[in-house]
Amino acid sequence: MTFSNISISQKLLGLFLVIAGLYVAQSFLMPLFIGGILAALFLPFCNWMERKKIPKVLAVFICLFVLLLCIITIAALLGWKIVELINDISLIRKVATDALNQTQDYIFRYSGISAARQSQLLQGEQLSLSGIVQTVAGSFSSLLTNLVLILVYVFFLLYYRAHIKSFCLKLSAPSKRDDVEHLLSRATSVSQQYLVGLSKMIVCLWIMYGIGFSVIGVENALYFAILCGLLEIIPFVGNIVGTMLTVLVTALHGASLPLLAGIVAVYGIVQFIQGWVLEPLIVGAHVKINPLFTIIALLLGELIWGIPGVILAIPLTAMIKIVCDHIEPLQPYGFLIGEIETPKSQEGVMATMKQGLENLQTRRKGWRKDKE
Repeated sequence: MTFSNISISQKLLGLFLVIAGLYVAQSFLMPLFIGGILAALFLPFCNWMERKKIPKVLAVFICLFVLLLCIITIAALLGWKIVELINDISLIRKVATDALNQTQDYIFRYSGISAARQSQLLQGEQLSLSGIVQTVAGSFSSLLTNLVLILVYVFFLLYYRAHIKSFCLKLSAPSKRDDVEHLLSRATSVSQQYLVGLSKMIVCLWIMYGIGFSVIGVENALYFAILCGLLEIIPFVGNIVGTMLTVLVTALHGASLPLLAGIVAVYGIVQFIQGWVLEPLIVGAHVKINPLFTIIALLLGELIWGIPGVILAIPLTAMIKIVCDHIEPLQPYGFLIGEIETPKSQEGVMATMKQGLENLQTRRKGWRKDKE
């Protein structure tokens, strides 16, 4: 029975079982997928070192060291500024206390609820706050565990990449192995291009937010620029959260309304430049998913795996689209996920496909000559 002969109800049941399986196995699959995407990012660097006659184990260790160095550098930058903010905790507490007293007076004037009664109502919220603290502590411990697993997966996926590729080729029929090899190459290339594009985007956001926040006089402008840029890894939501945190902390430090409005204005300008200039040039060319399925993928990612699922949603959806485009019964689904092609873009796609076929034919001729 082929895929096209399967009924709609069976396809929907299969999709539901896949989503349920992803949800149940999230503690196992999430670090594995993140490790796989990071391994794909370092794959060209690792191949380059091996071509330079560097031993394979040493090349993989160097890649792992570079990844750890990037993580430690970012954590150090954020931690350094967080320590500065913690030193100002007394000021923040005083501002928060004054704001709470004013709010209680306002509620008493317009609702007649006394400050003592309001404190009783808030007592349950304080208990929930302690629960939130415990949850954050547990999440931090889980984060460290997952980080170790991700590093282990990155190491072994890079080290055994040829073995895994051979396994995938052995699963396919001999006549289909060239297509499978091309499919694996395209899927790896998309994850590489997406992560490289996202990294370029974050650096550009650091520069723009840093300049904007410094010009309007935001305290700790560098920290908030780094924070807003890093949160870009969470599509749509991250930059809004970063800006809200900037406004909140700046307001607690006694900032004026014009300064708070300036932060919002900087956010608007940066988002305009990002949406209309940077994304089409840096990221848009690499991930061809239409906005509707981008939102669906993000919502499903958050539903299944939470914030890590949101981060992984776009590159995984792009890989799924590549698989659909290369398997004939699944091509309609790849078409549905992809962008709407204009006549000009269709010409560009046809030219790219023609060039790809020519390159493939040239490679096959070279392989035949080598065999002869």
